[in-house]
Amino acid sequence: MTDDVRDRVDAALSAFLDQRGGEWPAQAPHDVLGVLRRFVLAGGKRLRPAFCYWGWRGAGAPDADEVIVAAAALELFHAFALIHDDIIDDSDRRRGEPSVHRRLAVRGAAFGRHAALLCGDLCAAWAEQMFHECGLPPDRIAGAHPILARMRTEVIAGQYLDLAAAATTVSAALTVVRLKGARYTVTRPLQIGARLAGGEALGEALAAFGDPLGDAFQLRDDVLGVFGDPRVTGKPAADDLREGKPTVLIALTREALPSARRDRFELLFGDPGLDEEGAATLREMIVATGALARVERMIGERRDEALSALEAACLPDDARKELSELAVTAIDRSH
Repeated sequence: MTDDVRDRVDAALSAFLDQRGGEWPAQAPHDVLGVLRRFVLAGGKRLRPAFCYWGWRGAGAPDADEVIVAAAALELFHAFALIHDDIIDDSDRRRGEPSVHRRLAVRGAAFGRHAALLCGDLCAAWAEQMFHECGLPPDRIAGAHPILARMRTEVIAGQYLDLAAAATTVSAALTVVRLKGARYTVTRPLQIGARLAGGEALGEALAAFGDPLGDAFQLRDDVLGVFGDPRVTGKPAADDLREGKPTVLIALTREALPSARRDRFELLFGDPGLDEEGAATLREMIVATGALARVERMIGERRDEALSALEAACLPDDARKELSELAVTAIDRSH
């Protein structure tokens, strides 16, 4: 069923983008639409739409094309977040292809960044339009919109904390995890789907499942950002290290580093010119301090907490089964 949802979400996105292309002003260059369409439709796990759909089904609502459209809107918001994130991080690649600002840098790097910012803004605006025009009753859309708005605020607040390098402790890094990734990936999409179905009473139970699962998802993402295979993740493995991304993995490493190695770590971490030898040294330090093993334990603990909450939630059996499978997909992954 999850693959079916993904295919339907892709079809909904394709149809929506086709409609927007027909409305594009004739006086404006159309090349940007091709770049944006390719980025939105080129892969992606479609986890947020899937969680939204199963939040809807978990609230007892039947399958409906309208909720697929509403769920697909979350993928457009995700595209906005990724495009802007790649600009902020100066990332060259995303999903195995040049990032949007690199692809648009036909008139120089500054032009590419500015054009990509506009693409991200357009995705955010289109996400709002797609959500409101999904075809569900207006009162249901209005009921779910506060959760959508809260999700957007949390993502941007988390991104700001990440940008400000405020996550220098494990506690602060976990706050970024929760705001920037966890709730935006799992909890809020689940709650949006349930609200669209009129299932407001499920909010706390879905959060009890979604928050720890989302934490585990983001912690896995941070591990892959340092130890993942670029051929699988679609991004250079050393980008997070060159950027100096303040993750839980790094906070744990700093806590456990012997003083004799701390200066070397700080010299390499966050160096834009970090080469593979330097990245290998940082990875060795991360492993040697036990930080990687501790993050893996944290992932396992949060997975178990999420699955226990799912078992206790008052949900239809088919929704519980699909959400359990989505949990495995979100955590046990290589990209």
